[in-house]
Amino acid sequence: MAKQTFIGFTQINPQLADFKNNANLILEKIQEAAKKNCDLLVFPECALFGYHPFDLLERPEFIDEQLKELDRVHKKIPKDIAVLIGLIVRNPKKMGRPFYNAVAMLEKGKAPKFFYKTLLPTGDVFDEARFIASGDLKKNIFKWKGRKYLLTICEDIWAWPENGVSAYRENPLLKIKKQKFDLIINMSASPWYMGKLDQRIRVARETAKYFKSPLVYTNMVGAQDEIIFDGQSFILDAKGKLVFKSVAFQEALNIFELKTLKCSAPASENLDPIEDLRRAIVLGLRDFVKKVGIEKVHLGLSGGIDSAVVACLAADALGPKSVECIALPGPYSLPESLDLATKLAKNLGVGFKKINIDESYNSLLKNFEKEMGDVAFGVTQENLQSRVRGIFLMAYSNLKNSMLLNTTNKSEFATGYGTLYGDLCGGLSILGDCTKAYVYELAKLYNQQSELIPKQIITRAPSAELRPNQKDQDSLPEYAVLDQAVENIVEKCAQPKNKVEEWTLQKIYSSEFKRWQSPPILKVTSHSFGRGRRYPIAFKK
Repeated sequence: MAKQTFIGFTQINPQLADFKNNANLILEKIQEAAKKNCDLLVFPECALFGYHPFDLLERPEFIDEQLKELDRVHKKIPKDIAVLIGLIVRNPKKMGRPFYNAVAMLEKGKAPKFFYKTLLPTGDVFDEARFIASGDLKKNIFKWKGRKYLLTICEDIWAWPENGVSAYRENPLLKIKKQKFDLIINMSASPWYMGKLDQRIRVARETAKYFKSPLVYTNMVGAQDEIIFDGQSFILDAKGKLVFKSVAFQEALNIFELKTLKCSAPASENLDPIEDLRRAIVLGLRDFVKKVGIEKVHLGLSGGIDSAVVACLAADALGPKSVECIALPGPYSLPESLDLATKLAKNLGVGFKKINIDESYNSLLKNFEKEMGDVAFGVTQENLQSRVRGIFLMAYSNLKNSMLLNTTNKSEFATGYGTLYGDLCGGLSILGDCTKAYVYELAKLYNQQSELIPKQIITRAPSAELRPNQKDQDSLPEYAVLDQAVENIVEKCAQPKNKVEEWTLQKIYSSEFKRWQSPPILKVTSHSFGRGRRYPIAFKK
């Protein structure tokens, strides 16, 4: 009877360029796997470096430090286990781009073997081809302990056409002689957005079915700047059937027997899409704060739905003691807004302060009109109020070393419905990729067990409260219609089909300068504002 082979695959949360701690995390998982008699342990793409380094690759010292830690890991590997670790290595050739997105195969007492990524994504949030050279997937076939493996790195399996269309001219998998492997391995750092898991399983299934071979897909977990990694690693059998899926948004080590594909851990259940969204944002915020070295956050709590949901997510991610909410009533704020904000803060158990902006606003307006003459009430006064609030919120950042959370949603970002240096300021936008409809869905989710968010916050008409009796719909289409327009124009890049979509497109064009100066936005859809969307400011509109 052939000896059983146990394959481990782990989803870990590395920090970009924190090589020592990343190596320690890798060693912990190796020791844990070795104790469970694991033969081969697979880590995600760029597990040692973190993903994606972008222009950190301009600094050679980062590569040197990473390779020192790889050597330390290699020396500490126990006997009788092989390890596949994702990292960045130099391209030894004098021509071409200077680095490879690589995998190192390490065993005790043996020289490392290296495999290289072939397909390099350049769309959306990716720009690998800026520094990374393309490998040859045919060279990523290896034999180990009598078994034959094909190693792929993330994008290498993504050239299968969908609805007859592929982003790549050639599929490198089709250049490999059709054969059966004991296992196809895919090591990924695949960003999450709603619906992404189904896409991953589709391309992995095509790969497994083509070679009639089982496939293990291991994915990074955690967040880096705007990008959220969800884990959800999985196993497919030779027919492409999903036989195991790991947990979402958590680190995990899973081990399976190669012949039977039986895994040591129970498969995770699929989450409700809005719960999935909540967990993603919570992880994105928690990791952003941790990885930039901030311990506390604050926000302006207006009594409206957007800031209410941000407060809930912040308390969820960091704990109530790390969150401060600040009410900033002004000349046109309704008394009920302050009452609702006060009640919500109490329900959440977060800190709460009030700063009335009337005196500051009136003083600034008086000084302005002293030089400019009387100014008819309009956008000047409205934006002045918003910027006074921004001044106080940023002053609190300086005072408490706290990060301001932006509360703008995607529909507002799209139409430029916000004030630069006012309500658009902040260190991170956690709702900036969520249309208003998703904000309401998140609010309903938080109220499933009890009325955490006062009901009136959800049912009242949204308002910036910058002029008498103001409503968002005085300036914007109804959110249900606007949300659909934003999804069609921004996420699907579709041609406008009605007057609202035409209006939305023009607003997107004319407000690009605001988004260039707005905070990073956690990406939760297929096409978000931020790094993955590179519109110019100056062009003929």
